[in-house]
Amino acid sequence: MTIKQGDKVKIEYTGTLEDGTIFDSSTEHGNPLEFEVGSGQVIKGFDDAILGMREGEEKQFSIAPAEAYGEHDPTLVQKVPREIFPPDTELVPGLLFEAGLPTGEKVPATITEVQEGIISVDLNHPLAGKKLNFKIKISVIISS
Repeated sequence: MTIKQGDKVKIEYTGTLEDGTIFDSSTEHGNPLEFEVGSGQVIKGFDDAILGMREGEEKQFSIAPAEAYGEHDPTLVQKVPREIFPPDTELVPGLLFEAGLPTGEKVPATITEVQEGIISVDLNHPLAGKKLNFKIKISVIISS
C-alpha cells in the first residue's frame, strides 16, 4: 500500500538545516509524528514528499523555503517600545517568545536587537527563508 491523500501516517524523522544542525526530530518528542496526509497539518513540502511511499520505506529529501515556512519577509521585522514587555523580563537578541496579534492569533517571534527603549522583533517563523533537510522512515500507514 502506498501513501495517498487522506491517509493517516506515523513517521520517524530528523530535520536538519544546511549546516547539519538538527532543528527537530521525532526522537526528541519520544514518538513518531502522526498526521493526515494533505490536511495541512505539516508543511506542504513534507506532505508532498511522502506521497507514494510505503510502510517501512526510508527517504531523504530537501524542502525549499517556499514549500516550508516561506521566504524571510523583512517587513515582518518591527521596532516596538520596551514597555510592551513585562518589566522584569530580560530582553536579549535571539530570545524567542509568543507574540499576540490584533486578531488574537499568537505567532512565534524573535528579538533581533535591543536598544534604549526600543526592541526589534522578527515576526517571521524562525525557519523562514531556510532550506530544510529531512531523513524519514514511514512507521505506519492507516488507509483512509
